Amino acid sequence: MALALSLGRRSMGQCAPNPAVGCVIVSGGRIVGRGVTAPGGRPHAEPQALAQAGAAARGATVYVTLEPCAHHGRTPPCVEALIAAGVARVVAPLEDTDPRVSGQGFARLRAAGVAVTTGVMAAEAMQDHAGFLLRNATGRPRVTLKLATSLDGRIATASGDSQWITGPEARRAVHAMRAHHDAVMVGAGTARADDPMLTVRGLGPRRQPVRVVVSRRLDLPRDSALARSAGDVPLWICHGEGADEGRVAAWREAGARLLPCRVAAGQVAPDALLAALGAAGLTRVFCEGGGALAASLMGAGMVDELVSFTAGCAIGAEGLPALGALGLSRLDEAPRFVLAETRAIGGDVLHRWLPRA
Repeated sequence: MALALSLGRRSMGQCAPNPAVGCVIVSGGRIVGRGVTAPGGRPHAEPQALAQAGAAARGATVYVTLEPCAHHGRTPPCVEALIAAGVARVVAPLEDTDPRVSGQGFARLRAAGVAVTTGVMAAEAMQDHAGFLLRNATGRPRVTLKLATSLDGRIATASGDSQWITGPEARRAVHAMRAHHDAVMVGAGTARADDPMLTVRGLGPRRQPVRVVVSRRLDLPRDSALARSAGDVPLWICHGEGADEGRVAAWREAGARLLPCRVAAGQVAPDALLAALGAAGLTRVFCEGGGALAASLMGAGMVDELVSFTAGCAIGAEGLPALGALGLSRLDEAPRFVLAETRAIGGDVLHRWLPRA
């Protein structure tokens, strides 16, 4: 199962809205087939592993990181392929919470005489499938917020100079994190100030994450790197419902996908933003700020993981803070996180935090 989970992780960020599933088939103490959800979500892991195993799948044990699907979509159900191949046993950690499956896959396997074992490495699988499971439960994707700051919590000087606070090793780690998410998201201020591409670079050819920009007024520069590449790499812009129709039409013509969202307190409402992204099929979103967007997500309790890179430099009070105003009057109102990991990356320090339950 550990091998199947490691295979599934290779497909993270590549297969939304489908889960990143790994599958390993074992016969006579030997691995005879392996599979992982393909880029774009199809084919699924199980039929790929079965094709590799061939006749050796008969009587074999299948380790798969999520309940095999039981519904007809663009491809036939995986349970039918497993039953037809004559496998003897299926081991899986979790039930698929998609209502089209939700226990039916296991039930059909058992009805066909296939032994089913569940719960193996369930905690690890829940972590790997957290975005898929959260979208099924709430309709929104899982959000990782990344902050790269000075020792005093600044992301830029007063003039806006921010390249580079952290070193090359930390920046490479960020690209690896982008690669494992369905989308990279920033606010309009960051898009205007940094003119970013928001692509994964330096990791070889791969399917690029969707680039998401949150801009209430759609007041983004049309000569930006994002605009010039909108026809080549997916660009989605989440904007207020009252955005100028001319701007909407212009960005559509440039190749962007426009997602209108409810506005609250003068900004795109975080719950409406994430609901729109979930409805569009995203399960894992990597948010890189800026401060106003980060604060709105944190204030709404919609940061599911916080990754902070701290550099050994100080900018001072005149620098730009990593988070915008949270409107707190009491310390006990502050969002609290539990430290999950800390390590050095080059000359910087990475901290990974999870929300306090």
